[in-house]
Amino acid sequence: MGKNPYEVIIRPVITEKSNVASAYGQYTFVVDQQANKVEIAEAVSYIFDVDVVKVRVINQAPKFGRWGRKRVQRKSAYKKAVVSVPPGQRIEAFEGV
Repeated sequence: MGKNPYEVIIRPVITEKSNVASAYGQYTFVVDQQANKVEIAEAVSYIFDVDVVKVRVINQAPKFGRWGRKRVQRKSAYKKAVVSVPPGQRIEAFEGV
């Protein structure tokens, strides 16, 4: 294992869409921007003690907020990972939400 798993997985994404996907064994996390699919799969399997079937990553571009015609605030870029686990396995952190 190359990196510390707790540095690869930053936080889970708890939204309406991710809650629906968790019923099908897909869980969404915000991950380190330098992490690759192999490191993400190893970190999730180590932290949550599940087998990982598939990892998909999304690089979210930075967004700009506006106040009238002026650009005021910049939201940071980040990387999300959608991790699929086999049927019958669950990640308990998502269940009580």
